[in-house]
Amino acid sequence: MRGGTSKGIFLKRADLPSDTAQWDPIFLGIMGSPDPKYGRQLNGMGGGVSSLSKVCVVGPPSEEQRAAGIDVEYTFAQVGIRDELVDYSGNCGNLSSVIGVFALDEGLCVPRAIDTSARVPTATVSAWNTNTQKRIDATFPVFLESERPTALLGLEEEAIAGVSGKASRITLDFVSPSGARTGKLLPTGQPVDIVQFASEGNTAAVPMSLVDATNPTVFITADGLRAAVPKANTLDYTSEHTTVPIQLAIEQLRRLGAERMGLDPQAEAQPKIAILSEPAADDSESDIVVHAYSMGVLHKAVPMTLGLCLGVAAGVEGSIPWQIARSRGAKIPTTGDSMVRIRHPGGVVVVGAARKDGDVTSAKVVRTGKRLMKGIVWW
Repeated sequence: MRGGTSKGIFLKRADLPSDTAQWDPIFLGIMGSPDPKYGRQLNGMGGGVSSLSKVCVVGPPSEEQRAAGIDVEYTFAQVGIRDELVDYSGNCGNLSSVIGVFALDEGLCVPRAIDTSARVPTATVSAWNTNTQKRIDATFPVFLESERPTALLGLEEEAIAGVSGKASRITLDFVSPSGARTGKLLPTGQPVDIVQFASEGNTAAVPMSLVDATNPTVFITADGLRAAVPKANTLDYTSEHTTVPIQLAIEQLRRLGAERMGLDPQAEAQPKIAILSEPAADDSESDIVVHAYSMGVLHKAVPMTLGLCLGVAAGVEGSIPWQIARSRGAKIPTTGDSMVRIRHPGGVVVVGAARKDGDVTSAKVVRTGKRLMKGIVWW
């Protein structure tokens, strides 16, 4: 299934071994990993980039979760491409958008909330993500004249940057997104941290905002990256084919941020790192420009959990995202509802956040999705 700007394999938990220690070889085989020489995953279903090398395992909730209003439970796996790493440390916001669709298709749940007031009814499915121990509600149009509601994904309602054409609107609501990995919105307690970056005789003090909402993220500025790699021939971090010094600097900065957040710096999937800059003077459609890196590679759009984290961070007074948004005149309130327009390599996405009494109660975004195939995969 495609969810947002990602594509992944969706499996029912009942079809996998009960011992989760046996999952890694299955996921690697399904994706065609490891592929150390070519990185194309031609022996599997992967596509050679991190946004196409993902697995979601979906099953019914526990009785305790069901009593709390949860309809379905899922675990996300980021599968390495050139190596044998299967990372369970974070969630995928894009694929989260079609967890409810898959659950309905496979008869894993029946939505409790159905709204028939609009021309096309919508259903809301509440999913529990085991990676982050967070709840995500997805609302999407459904067809009701059947034994159970069926998701309608082909309505021409919404276009999202990075995906051709229009499809049905799926609204994602990440409930209480703060502290998905570290337990705190600001793991260090500071909106900005200064790290000392040393490389090839150069030492630079690089500001970064370390924020944990939906997934932990390291935010730096383009100027901070320039200070870290002044000897690079060109600082084109906006291209997939960045120079080795830039790649190494970005990864080293990510690891420094991970250490400050109390996370494993060796885990490539989390935290992610994003380079932020102000929009061009003639750009009236965005508040912040982001170039995000996932598993060491520039993302062609933006990982949705990172985009949501950025939307939340823009409301944290003093943070780098807040400073950039304010410099363009965007007044992101630190309480109540807010919307942030984020420009990424594929276009613009709008993310929302809700705050109450100093806490982030919700982070929202609109996605689309599509069923691609159903069948048997060899691993």
